[in-house]
Amino acid sequence: MPRQCRYFVPNIAQHVITRGIDRQAVFFHPQDYALYREALQDAATTNDCQVHAYVLMTNHVHLLVTPSQERSLPLMMQAMGRQYVQRVNARYGRTGTLWEGRYKASPVQDNYYLLACQRYIELNPVRARVVDAPGAYPYSSYAYHAAGVDDALITAHPCYLSLAQDHSSRQSAYRVLFQDVIDEKFLTRIRKTTNACGVIGDDRFKDQIEAMLGRRVPTGTRGRPTKSKRGRTEFSKNH
Repeated sequence: MPRQCRYFVPNIAQHVITRGIDRQAVFFHPQDYALYREALQDAATTNDCQVHAYVLMTNHVHLLVTPSQERSLPLMMQAMGRQYVQRVNARYGRTGTLWEGRYKASPVQDNYYLLACQRYIELNPVRARVVDAPGAYPYSSYAYHAAGVDDALITAHPCYLSLAQDHSSRQSAYRVLFQDVIDEKFLTRIRKTTNACGVIGDDRFKDQIEAMLGRRVPTGTRGRPTKSKRGRTEFSKNH
């Protein structure tokens, strides 16, 4: 089976998923999560990437990252993976890699789509039934966005900053987005889109990515997300 192409477009956020080999664990102890965050922060800074959101699960990781150059994201992932694996192997006396050969990455359109994707990432522990609420999970960016907890790894995305003018109001508005359950159709579509390394956005955004790359990209989740009365964002049922 041919490998899916990934699209490294500067200054456009990417939803990134990387998994352990055969879905095996990549974190073995609470200190490993801190080690990963340190490695990721170093790699992001060195390779000019901004990390907007993340969740570190036992056997996989979701990131929302904006690269500044075409090679920024692959270089960041390579550097992070190498540093983390080397340190984990030394700590536990193991050998070999932890990660699947290739991570998944999908460009994400700003505004509704980006906030929907960010919410999808931070709700992962709830969907996995690890915790009952996203704030109860210690290894994600939710506490930064919803409660203002300091997190040196995070650079807030402009879409998040646009929710309100001041920190307190912004955090309150962000918490409102989590009051409704994400529609199952949205979950299915975002999974399929990311696994196919497609584009998370509408037709116009897909055309923009294709024009920038000079080639076609896979059809992914398209159409504008709908909004509920409380501000929830989901993808429309037409797409």
